[in-house]
Amino acid sequence: MKKVGRFMGLFAALALLLVTMTACGSSKALSKQDVLKVDTNANTITWGVKADTKLFGLMNIKTSIDQGFEVDIAKALTKEILGKDGKAIFVPITSSTRVPLLRNGNIDAIIATMTITPERAKQVDFTRSYFNAGQSILVKKGSSIKSVKDLNKKGKVVIGVVGSNSVQNIGKFAPKAKLLQMSDYAQALTALKSGQGDALTTDNGILYGMSADNPGYVVVGGSFTQEPYGIAVNKGQTNFKNRINKALTAIEKDGTYNKILMKWFGNVQGFNYEEMKR
Repeated sequence: MKKVGRFMGLFAALALLLVTMTACGSSKALSKQDVLKVDTNANTITWGVKADTKLFGLMNIKTSIDQGFEVDIAKALTKEILGKDGKAIFVPITSSTRVPLLRNGNIDAIIATMTITPERAKQVDFTRSYFNAGQSILVKKGSSIKSVKDLNKKGKVVIGVVGSNSVQNIGKFAPKAKLLQMSDYAQALTALKSGQGDALTTDNGILYGMSADNPGYVVVGGSFTQEPYGIAVNKGQTNFKNRINKALTAIEKDGTYNKILMKWFGNVQGFNYEEMKR
């Protein structure tokens, strides 16, 4: 039995080594591949988008079609890069799956409320910001929590999403609070509603979407960080990144960006359109 156990252990170790070597080989091959050229030939760009985040990326349960600000921006960028017949394909992602899916080549770019940070810039390359968000908190109406400072007390529980920059920030602004991390925003909101935490934290744009759907919950305290969103591409895809930046400038200049911004945020209470328009 001991020999069998040793054999199985050795087999498992060899299998893990093979998977690791294969993954490394795939990553190297991907970094050498010109994504812009491949997408141009296919006349298609595959975008990783949120499917659970109202206003930014949410799947319509009736039509199974992704809808939101980032979805429309991705469509506009696709047309600008590939022409009017260019096709945009959308793959639903979460904060924890977006980078692995990008690295594995399942998606060409991430446009999914991803904040530009130095740490993330070590893993991916970012375009310039397309949305200047700021972190805030969502609480139940009538809550004694009025700002992030009120959460910096022992016993307070803050709900966040695994892999998001927001949970790291709470550790800085409310270090005494306990963090409860969920896999996505839908689960995080459910946790808040069920009383598992005192507040839910993430970027204000996402929280305004939650508040619009749930009138019993409000965004309080204003923004306590600056969280610029960027489009992420794989390291080494400089041509692709530069082309996206050029397309972003074009849709800003011709008014497309502002039309999309107004479409999704124009009627959102508390959203400052004048500060965001370009």
